[in-house]
Amino acid sequence: MATKERKGGDDTSIRTKVVGVRLDPKLRYLAELAARKQRRSLSSFIEWAVEESLSRVLLHEGSSYQGDPQISIADQAAVLWDVDDAERFVRLAMLYEDLLTHKEQVLWKLVKDSGLVWLGGYSRYGSSDPDWDKLDREVFPQLRKHWDLFLRVARGEASPDDLPTWEAPKLQKPTFDDEIPF
Repeated sequence: MATKERKGGDDTSIRTKVVGVRLDPKLRYLAELAARKQRRSLSSFIEWAVEESLSRVLLHEGSSYQGDPQISIADQAAVLWDVDDAERFVRLAMLYEDLLTHKEQVLWKLVKDSGLVWLGGYSRYGSSDPDWDKLDREVFPQLRKHWDLFLRVARGEASPDDLPTWEAPKLQKPTFDDEIPF
């Protein structure tokens, strides 16, 4: 599947990705008819159909018996999407690590091993929910700064020794004032 990036003449144009898709003759013909019915181009119809299908592709099956909700890709779109490649990657890896390709798994291991994400990755008290505020403040700026280097190391173009490392700050023991009456 070939992809190309296209941008219009002015700075306010929306970037779109052109994707070559193979359709068998019958499916293409029927999609063209559906596009005509909706007064759309075939491309616009396919984009609409893909967007509609995102609510039917489940990331989490859930169980109504246990009150566990089903979660679709459409439900998670706002959390998973970010205009920044590095942030988008970490969001996917933290929430749905099982969806990573092999190359992304290699990259994720490099990011985790650097200590960067664990600097502030998860909420306190054993929660498995990401602490997005802390990630936004402390992790993502550093990750963006070194993202190209992480990519080069993952592709084998640079040494893992070139990657920066971070250590969790040491917690200070609280001091107690002897003059406070109890």
